[in-house]
Amino acid sequence: MILNKGTAQKTAELLLQINAIKLQPQNPFQWASGWKSPIYCDNRITLSFPTIRNYLREQIARQIEHLYGKPDVIAGVATGAIGIGMLVADYLNVPFCYVRPEAKKHGRQNKIEGLVETHQNVVVVEDLISTGKSSLAAVEALREADLNVKGMVAIFTYGFEVAENNFKDANVTLHTLSDYSEIVEQAERSGYINSEESSLLSQWRNDPANWDPKMTVDSEKK
Repeated sequence: MILNKGTAQKTAELLLQINAIKLQPQNPFQWASGWKSPIYCDNRITLSFPTIRNYLREQIARQIEHLYGKPDVIAGVATGAIGIGMLVADYLNVPFCYVRPEAKKHGRQNKIEGLVETHQNVVVVEDLISTGKSSLAAVEALREADLNVKGMVAIFTYGFEVAENNFKDANVTLHTLSDYSEIVEQAERSGYINSEESSLLSQWRNDPANWDPKMTVDSEKK
């Protein structure tokens, strides 16, 4: 869920500006899942741009305070959200931890890195939501440590139905600065893509597992 339309538009503009999000509807990327995708997102690139990373941390921090008040701890999801999570925690002046996808196989075998105490209120910060599987695994780890997860705030989501269902089933509220629809709208507004490419992008969003740009273009010409 997006709280602020202006923030969503500005975030989309910035992510496209620095190529943190790339759109190639005519020459799609191949995801590890096998999906052909017209979009590639790497929000870690934002960390290399001080003005942009500061904008993102302030917007995430403000949303957290608006939604949940000041939490006891900010938790980042490794590895993509460690950087932005730390920035948000620093802005709010609260402790930070991060959650590994699996426990270390040596030392203390931690899955949660950082000092946390049972029953603390935690807000999870994430950079990108696709299916939500890895993000919700981090929530589960925090809950297993007897921490009170208030919710999650992320930079960007594809808005897949499977993710919405996964968050609902896990009883976790998700808010994002921007989403796929805003990216497509901003890209067309700025001339990054044309109307035909915008249509291709929208069609992918509706059925990403079966989307094929060549088949889509051919069917439109008939």
